[in-house]
Amino acid sequence: MSTPLTPSPSSAEPADFEAAFGGHGIGALASKMGIEFLELSPERSVATMPAEGNTQPFGVIHGGAYVVLAETLGSIAATVFAGPGKVGMGIEVNASHTGSVTAGTVTGVCTAIKLGRTLTVHEVAISDENGRRLSTVRITNIIREV
Repeated sequence: MSTPLTPSPSSAEPADFEAAFGGHGIGALASKMGIEFLELSPERSVATMPAEGNTQPFGVIHGGAYVVLAETLGSIAATVFAGPGKVGMGIEVNASHTGSVTAGTVTGVCTAIKLGRTLTVHEVAISDENGRRLSTVRITNIIREV
């Protein structure tokens, strides 16, 4: 059973996105891509995404899919950190893709670098089922009132 999101650093369980984000859930794009959260807190969040359905014409996961996974992780972690009535909005993303897969599931692990009053910075390491790093993404979010 999932628990509602709270801005508590101890909220490292799968989230009830419908309740926490006013019925918006995880978002249409993340849902279409099959992103599933395993952990969620401002300091560390983890989610998975299938390769199937997220590939480019040559059959490997599209680099943009890695970025969507990372931005989803970072922005939602920033929003949890921001607390009620506020939202984390991505203002800068940097990605370095170092590997690819054609099948299976990739996992993104999002770690806070800076949790500030108006800005957050997270690093997301995306790896394959064998732990091989495929992409490293850094996302900066600005904290805004809803």
